[in-house]
Amino acid sequence: MGSRCLISIQLLHQLSKHPISTVQTLKSNGTSPSNDISIVNHLPNKKTKSEKRKNQKEKNHTSKDTESPILSLSLSLKLLLCTTMTTMALKHYTGLRHKMSPENPHLTLPFHPPAKLKSTKLYQIKASATSPKVTGRNLRVAVVGGGPAGGSAAETLAKGGIETFLIERKLDNCKPCGGAIPLCMVGEFDLPLDIIDRRVTKMKMISPSNVAVDIGRTLKPHEYIGMVRREVLDCYLRDRAAAAGASVINGLFLKMDLPESPYAPYKLHYTAYDGKVAGAGQKRTLEVDAVIGADGANSRVAKSIDAGDYEYAIAFQERIKISDEKMAYYEDLAEMYVGDDVSPDFYGWVFPKSDHVAVGTGTVTHKSDIKKFQLATRNRAMDKIDGGRIIRVEAHPIPEHPRPRRVLDRVALVGDAAGYVTKCSGEGIYFAAKSGRMCAEAVVEGSEKGSRMVDEGDLRRYLERWDKKYWPTYKVLDILQKVFYRSNPAREAFVELCSDEYVQKMTFDSYLYKTVVPGNPLDDLKLVFKTVGSLVRAYGLRREMEKIGA
Repeated sequence: MGSRCLISIQLLHQLSKHPISTVQTLKSNGTSPSNDISIVNHLPNKKTKSEKRKNQKEKNHTSKDTESPILSLSLSLKLLLCTTMTTMALKHYTGLRHKMSPENPHLTLPFHPPAKLKSTKLYQIKASATSPKVTGRNLRVAVVGGGPAGGSAAETLAKGGIETFLIERKLDNCKPCGGAIPLCMVGEFDLPLDIIDRRVTKMKMISPSNVAVDIGRTLKPHEYIGMVRREVLDCYLRDRAAAAGASVINGLFLKMDLPESPYAPYKLHYTAYDGKVAGAGQKRTLEVDAVIGADGANSRVAKSIDAGDYEYAIAFQERIKISDEKMAYYEDLAEMYVGDDVSPDFYGWVFPKSDHVAVGTGTVTHKSDIKKFQLATRNRAMDKIDGGRIIRVEAHPIPEHPRPRRVLDRVALVGDAAGYVTKCSGEGIYFAAKSGRMCAEAVVEGSEKGSRMVDEGDLRRYLERWDKKYWPTYKVLDILQKVFYRSNPAREAFVELCSDEYVQKMTFDSYLYKTVVPGNPLDDLKLVFKTVGSLVRAYGLRREMEKIGA
């Protein structure tokens, strides 16, 4: 469901032309990546008196420039624009979509192993000088959870010489997820096209008053947003981890006994099902040197290390089988609906899959009304899905921000378990896979490819890299949500701005490749005035509506 805020990020991009550095911007708000507990849990750093005086001067200097609400948005977005993401050269794939209905619970998925399994990562060996050597075996790591985060982590660990165990209960798991992935993920994670149901090149953004804006006119012929089913993607990544050497365990993780002494093993308790669809499993234990928790929003690994709670949204989705004639409308098209009727703080979606559509919505503030919002989403799309048959109903919590604690000793959290879902858009698949890989890379590096024990310092390198790269994203999208989700007039203004071709080009380029694309200064200036004008009209309309309702 990661497409909702493609446009809104670029709108505020144009307000970000300000000469204050990223560090100064952080300090002007009294926060930094190292002391904001909702985002980062680094160890505290001691500062000298001269550094404190310097910091205070910078804070005093920048505070004069942050009084305007629009300028505050500009400075906050500056954080995102100063963060550069890796851009990958993409391969051209050919292949057929593997059609499979969710009505079939027994999945037989295509698997295309690389010709030669090898790691293309040049690991930097940074093992702690005090870490003891592992004798007679390699480092043992358990990955709990087999989604994109767990599958990516397990594959990276196995390729890096780690004895890897991947524990997943539902091997045919169908998480309620829009299933949108950026184009760069296809190349970065070497995904074959036959696991991608649809290549979306057109979107309709539909306002509260049902004004529809077509998005996607600026895409190049080879560019698209991939639509996947989680049961297909997750299974493929797990199979690839197994081919790399990971042991995949069909089991339900129950609890974890923490070590009683330094470098003593973690003892994991789980129920093994060994492929059974139903019936009682066998209680088993597993001893490992480190644990990566990739077990989702309700993470039991997170509870084991007292990682703290977070705000979460409820996502509700129905998979609806519609006629071939109606399905042709969604061949390469996705729809997004905004309005108080479909969600007061999120959006509704209709995303195409192989032979059906996924219709869903979500909310943080009104969880008890989720079914009412889902009905409204269906009603808004009724002319396109009328006569369809609901073949699956799904619901799941989605975290709204990272957990207060994500690393403790030799345990780390990734994906939804860590809280890596962006506000406003709900994008999580790419960030889950990316965090799993980054965490596993830190383990491989810190253990000298499995020959040494790891410690908390090794895992914190993963946090430092992750927060440096993505921490600003969560702050910026929080602001975007507050600006564009607060009322129907604001949503109308947002949809109006989506019609701008320059906005579409810049935002799609930024989203598809997870990198910030420089814009044309003159067009940027024009868009600033257009953005401000749309917001002014929106809030003027809101005041008029409030007068009418009074």
